[in-house]
Amino acid sequence: MDDENIEVVVVRVFTDERGTNGNELGIVRSSPVTAHREQAIATALGFSETVFIDEVDAADVTARIRIFTPAKELPFAGHPSVGTAWWLAESRTPVGVLREKAGDVTVEVDDEQGSAFIEARPEWTPAFEWLPLDSPAEVDALDPFAFTSGQHFAYAWIDEEAGLLRARMFAPEMGIIEDEATGAAAVALTARLGRALRITQGEGSEIVTEPLADGRVRVGGSVVYDRTIDATL
Repeated sequence: MDDENIEVVVVRVFTDERGTNGNELGIVRSSPVTAHREQAIATALGFSETVFIDEVDAADVTARIRIFTPAKELPFAGHPSVGTAWWLAESRTPVGVLREKAGDVTVEVDDEQGSAFIEARPEWTPAFEWLPLDSPAEVDALDPFAFTSGQHFAYAWIDEEAGLLRARMFAPEMGIIEDEATGAAAVALTARLGRALRITQGEGSEIVTEPLADGRVRVGGSVVYDRTIDATL
């Protein structure tokens, strides 16, 4: 097949209060050009995750999406869900539910605050190997290249009483050396610890979580538009 041009919108998810940092997310509208090439496109783009929006149902206020890392498709992921919900609202096609392979993800966008939140089930998340450490300095000192398989989430309390955590995530199995901000891990860790958290991950991304009464976890944060790429793939 000859190379084709594909428009990729890039947003940064879980930015700090100044709109800096955040995890880049590639967003692609599905088309005949992208059909059956999603994994190859995601691999070529190289973002920790790329979302393909298959369908937006304005009447039902839902969107059907698929999520790919550079190495595999995921049934659910946090930062792609949060970023896609925000982008759809920004594009004047807001939805209340994202239909993902794992299940229906409820979303809420605050246009004034520039933030988006989702509600997801911990059992939808990948199996992480948890690495609780004694201090944020120990988390900062980790070498990403020391992790050669699996999915590892390292964390330490900044202020345990306030629920403030420092974290980093390494996922060679997903083709990700280090993830800047990981919503799915935040969901799983919130359920594991049974409390609301504010996680500072990567270079300074900020993730906010809250456990809900029905076992789901609310997770979200700030999102900003970064750029649009006209990729030849």
